[in-house]
Amino acid sequence: MGDKTLKCKDCGVDFIFTEGEQAFYKEKGFENEPQRCPECRRARKQQRMNGGNRGPRF
Repeated sequence: MGDKTLKCKDCGVDFIFTEGEQAFYKEKGFENEPQRCPECRRARKQQRMNGGNRGPRF
């Protein structure tokens, strides 16, 4: 397998998707690689936990 260098779709920084993370994703059945770096993932998760900027829910 080996580590992969990916580019964050939010901030554009390169980040490493380690072999261990790849194994974890595979074990969980995730089919897609992460699109955001760990910092952007954390920020996005925090935003969702704080209600984010969603419109009305129907």
